[in-house]
Amino acid sequence: MRIVIISGLSGSGKTIALQAYEDDGFYCIDNLPASLLGEFITSSKDSQTREIAVSIDSRNREFLAKLPEQLHKLDNQNINYQIIFIDAEDEVLLKRYKETRRKHPLSNTMVSLPEAISQERRLLEPLKEQSHRVFETSNKTPHELRRLVRDFIGAGKSTEPVILFESFGYKYGLPRDADYVFDVRCLPNPHWDEKLRSFSGQDKPVIEFLESHSVVAQMLDDIANMIEKWLPEFRKENRSYITVAVGCTGGKHRSVYITEKLAQYFSNQAQTQLRHRELTHS
Repeated sequence: MRIVIISGLSGSGKTIALQAYEDDGFYCIDNLPASLLGEFITSSKDSQTREIAVSIDSRNREFLAKLPEQLHKLDNQNINYQIIFIDAEDEVLLKRYKETRRKHPLSNTMVSLPEAISQERRLLEPLKEQSHRVFETSNKTPHELRRLVRDFIGAGKSTEPVILFESFGYKYGLPRDADYVFDVRCLPNPHWDEKLRSFSGQDKPVIEFLESHSVVAQMLDDIANMIEKWLPEFRKENRSYITVAVGCTGGKHRSVYITEKLAQYFSNQAQTQLRHRELTHS
């Protein structure tokens, strides 16, 4: 049996994540009371249901209070479970609520929207700390989140970890859901060559420019060696998903080239996925 507990900040995308699990064939329940979790799992065993996703939010304080007890029961029954947490920056959540004009579950005449978001973050922090995967959705569209969750679901069905190599631009902010972050801004920058500026790290002119500098190959080797050295330890921890983020200034040239090469190199050692954050949004 495989149990997935989905939680996160209201407005961050929990419903989208739960729908992705439902689309993949999981039996999904939104906001199941903690007192019914054990009973539900027992009945699910009898009905041969093997994949279950349960969404928990800040309204279910009973579950949050009894979470350690509930997880201990799952451990005693040797039931495989994962906790995924959907997060977003406070400013983004404020904007989303103002745009949709929905009411936050913790806000009322005495509690403002910013106060409700802050209170909810404090309530859910223990659950976030125990999560197996955090999805940060501040810069993601619903479609991107759904795709990332589906990729994560697929990774969980494999005995090998999936490595997501993601390029990004520092000028647009760090990817908060990365396990490793590598800074390649010290490498020669194609941006300063007007003939190369309009290309990306996927294009031949930029590739030839970067490969003409030995320091680029040295950086690539060092990053690959670092990941290769510690990949066996991630396997021992039964990690199903590892995100390696590589950043340059704008996220178009150097970081794109390095992530492409890393994904190609590790494709023979693990399942790999590739995402170029700034190219996706351009």
